[in-house]
Amino acid sequence: MPNGQWYPPEWPDRIRALAAGELTPVTPKRAATVMLLRDAADGPAVHMLRRRTSMAFAGGAYAYPGGGVDPRDDRPVGWAGPSLETWARRLGTDTASAQAIVCAAVRETYEEAGVLLAGPTPGTVVGDTTGDDWEADRQALVDRNVSFAEFLDRRGLVLRSDLLGAWARWITPEFEPRRYDTWFFVAALPEGQRTRNASTEADSTVWIRPADATAGYDKGELLMMPPTIATLRTLRQYATAAQALEAAAGQDLAPVLATARLEGGEVVLSWPGHDEFTKHVPTGGSR
Repeated sequence: MPNGQWYPPEWPDRIRALAAGELTPVTPKRAATVMLLRDAADGPAVHMLRRRTSMAFAGGAYAYPGGGVDPRDDRPVGWAGPSLETWARRLGTDTASAQAIVCAAVRETYEEAGVLLAGPTPGTVVGDTTGDDWEADRQALVDRNVSFAEFLDRRGLVLRSDLLGAWARWITPEFEPRRYDTWFFVAALPEGQRTRNASTEADSTVWIRPADATAGYDKGELLMMPPTIATLRTLRQYATAAQALEAAAGQDLAPVLATARLEGGEVVLSWPGHDEFTKHVPTGGSR
């Protein structure tokens, strides 16, 4: 039975071109995405959005809120939680990059899900963020009319980096024309806040247990990219959102990068440590 792995029709040709030395990989852009959890009677559920089916890239695929780092995400912000030096060691970057990545995670979660991991003090989190004034600020961020630092400063808020746990790091394969170096985070939905579909790239959102989402993928009912289903599988063992957050410190952040190699009469596409995604592409024609 086919599963729900998203596999673009142009990949075989691009893989063959890369293997033949005819394709120059582009430099991946930094990005961040957040697996937002909330507890339910039968275990934690994760917030997912479905990309619009009309989109050329991964149309109809389920994903988490997230996106690319804004060039202004490294501007000084009010900060709570682990120091930038601690985050830099955890993420394997310098401090400016660590701040930009964490800021991108919090900013994108607010832009795409309406959930804000920030508060007026290091020990508090904002409550309901659904008012018209909040929506105006969220849209200004989406439109890049204000930086995240300006937004937080005007609101008198500090970013709650302690509410995030770094979970995984995946890099888009070298044969893709649009590449991202993406850090995956886990966070719990703050009390008093609620998610909504605020993303222009999504046509629906859902709260779903990781076990149910992975079962849907395995049956071919839910379409996902490898990083999404891989991270979902690792979430299944936790009984609460707090357990997942506590486990974040022990997650391996070694970057996962797909490799393509010639083997006999085909190109073998594989993701190290994730054998389920291996693809065999004939060298002389389409898949």
